[in-house]
Amino acid sequence: MYKRILTVFAVAVFALSAGVSFAGEMAKGEVFVTEDNIAVKGYDVVSYINDNKAVEGSKDNAAEYNGVTYYFATAANKDAFMKNPEKYLPQYGGWCAYGVAAANQKFPIDPEVYKVVDGKLYLFFNGETPDGTHLNTIVPWNEDEANLMKQADANWPAVKTQS
Repeated sequence: MYKRILTVFAVAVFALSAGVSFAGEMAKGEVFVTEDNIAVKGYDVVSYINDNKAVEGSKDNAAEYNGVTYYFATAANKDAFMKNPEKYLPQYGGWCAYGVAAANQKFPIDPEVYKVVDGKLYLFFNGETPDGTHLNTIVPWNEDEANLMKQADANWPAVKTQS
């Protein structure tokens, strides 16, 4: 199964490098944002860390950090973020952690597929690849998390500069 997932992911890498894109998503420097410049597809990064829940944020509780807009479910979460943004920012700019590790590439994420490990937020792709295959990258990540985390950390300095 793990080998098949890697093969599917390799197909996705090829499709993306051939110019296929995921609608409505783009890079803002090293950060994954929507076309409207919203990080984590509008989900509240503080809720992941403090409550271990994926919670949608609101325009009413928006804040900008380093040129990117973040939404929060509550004013208290917005305040917590503004006091210590680095504590809450997702790893690898909010791009798919598995993609950074296994494919040395940036891939979009499903904000409801995540892990918090040692107080750090990791997000993952879950959806259809350009060839129509369904892929949830948290599955292979969970099978070899320690090694993939090390690989993603090593790959990120080069990956974050990709356009």
